[in-house]
Amino acid sequence: HVCKGEKEKIMRDIYVLDLHTHTYASGHAYNTMNEMVLAAKEKGLQLLGITDHAPSMPGTMGLLYFLNLKVARREKYGLPLLLGAEVNVVDYEGKLDLPDRVLEEMDVVIASLHVRCIEPGSPEENTRAYLGAIRNPHVDIIGHPDDIRYEFDQEIMVREAKKYGKLIELNNSSLAPTSFRKNAREADRQILKLCKKYEVPIIVGSDAHTEEDILNFEYADELLQEVDFPVELIANTSVEKLKALLV
Repeated sequence: HVCKGEKEKIMRDIYVLDLHTHTYASGHAYNTMNEMVLAAKEKGLQLLGITDHAPSMPGTMGLLYFLNLKVARREKYGLPLLLGAEVNVVDYEGKLDLPDRVLEEMDVVIASLHVRCIEPGSPEENTRAYLGAIRNPHVDIIGHPDDIRYEFDQEIMVREAKKYGKLIELNNSSLAPTSFRKNAREADRQILKLCKKYEVPIIVGSDAHTEEDILNFEYADELLQEVDFPVELIANTSVEKLKALLV
């Protein structure tokens, strides 16, 4: 049995960055940017990503907020930052809810399917939605592709991610007992096996909506160990590795 403090130390020793976090600007998160940065620094992170929800998500900020991210500093309290957005896929062709002229100025872009922004379609429609996002040159990460409401062809998605150089996210929040994404563990297990087979890099995301959950990879780390996932394919273990993958 490993106590909470020991688990946190293990996380800090292995994982040096977390790119999927949300601030008060997302509308349903609870800390400011400064509070998130200070918490990340206290936890020993070498890099923090802040990726607030894009405009189609109810309650979040509008276009101008994301357009104006250029004025925000990329380092706070001595901690390097990547600022971007978790954009929403809004149709079955992979259309996103921020224009290219905004996305191209961002440090990191996560593309995800959320039920508040796109209704689950047929397996063929959902697959097309994912592939459209993967083929967008401004997308870096495919966020939490583990919601079983969106049934899709996992193997085609993983192969296309490799072809277009995209990271696939293993979302810790999806695996938590309180998650609304049911059976995500089995979906993630299959995706990890495919990523291992095709040598596709993944990135672990906390999906933190509070400062306490930054670097909370507890459930994701358990699953990675369970499937014996190769550490060299995990982007969170090195800032240099991540930056090479984001090019």
